[in-house]
Amino acid sequence: MKKIASFNVNHLDLLPGIYVSRIDYIEENPLTTYDLRMKAPNIEPVMNTAEIHAIEHIGATFLRNHSEFEKDVVYFGPMGCRTGFYLILKGARSSKDIAPLVTELFDFVTKFEGDIPGASARDCGNYLDLNLPMAKFEAKKYLENILLTLSDKNLNYPE
Repeated sequence: MKKIASFNVNHLDLLPGIYVSRIDYIEENPLTTYDLRMKAPNIEPVMNTAEIHAIEHIGATFLRNHSEFEKDVVYFGPMGCRTGFYLILKGARSSKDIAPLVTELFDFVTKFEGDIPGASARDCGNYLDLNLPMAKFEAKKYLENILLTLSDKNLNYPE
């Protein structure tokens, strides 16, 4: 089988950041998949499912209610390797172009209080596996250590 795009990224040199993973087209309409990499692969410990799950619930709700981007959000969810998230948006924006949105998203998660959206047996298939304090911890770490100090090395995949 042909290797998929995400397996062609050099994970040995990949830093946390925001990357354009791929651009797909439906007719002439671009869909861009962004790699929101929160952890240095194979170096830092990965996130546990409970905090990833909480970030997913809060993040997806935030993005799908965002005044500017709500109509462009196709998907927000975790990577199987538990080192970050994928965000798929309509359009072909650069990683630098969406950095303000991603910063706003993770700032929102760090400040989130109250009940996690969709945290009930009726709304979620695994509602007991959510950890808001750890979600806020991981979001704050990504926000402060990466998003607020982004440079080209955190916006372009290593070669």
